[in-house]
Amino acid sequence: MSTGVEPILRAEGLSAAFGPRELFSGLSLQLPPGVTLVRGGDGRGKTTLLELLAGLTPARTGTLRIGRLDLATQPDAYRAQVFLTRPATAALDQTTPADWFDALRQRYGGFNAEAIEELAEGLGLGPHLAKPGYMLSAGTRRKVWLAGAFASRAAVTLLDEPFAALDKASISFVLELLDDAAADSTRAWVVADYEAPRGVPLAAEVDLGD
Repeated sequence: MSTGVEPILRAEGLSAAFGPRELFSGLSLQLPPGVTLVRGGDGRGKTTLLELLAGLTPARTGTLRIGRLDLATQPDAYRAQVFLTRPATAALDQTTPADWFDALRQRYGGFNAEAIEELAEGLGLGPHLAKPGYMLSAGTRRKVWLAGAFASRAAVTLLDEPFAALDKASISFVLELLDDAAADSTRAWVVADYEAPRGVPLAAEVDLGD
């Protein structure tokens, strides 16, 4: 996949399997600035691919680079350039969203702390910022992760099914944010979902099949 634009992330020859079942093999892609869709049906490897791109799950084969950073030789520096939403994990269980945002500010040098207030308002997070994570609903946890993603200013931001469990107002707000992200010439955004985000211009698409 080539777009003619200098890519933010390059992946060559990625292979992954779930148990004995191969999900994809020899997958090469280049993530340009803007929004890329990773589309696929249930069990086709969308989440696995995002975890590979984030450097959190080792690929059976393949290489990953963000600019001059190679995951194999500079794993910490590589991972510091990537944000992956993982609302189903226990990362929020023993902290509050407010404290978690403070931790993200330490991890991501470009973290936009001033944007958190606007993001929290747009996602309806105000009443939940001081609650321990284990008290949050699935939809609210996803909103917290999305707020962190949009504030992180990571070079590569990976959004796994970002609209799942969201209310209509929050879906509209996230679509507006992605529309802005589509025009960003310095960062790559990946949306993994069953279909393209409505009205958002795509820079590229990766189709893993149905």
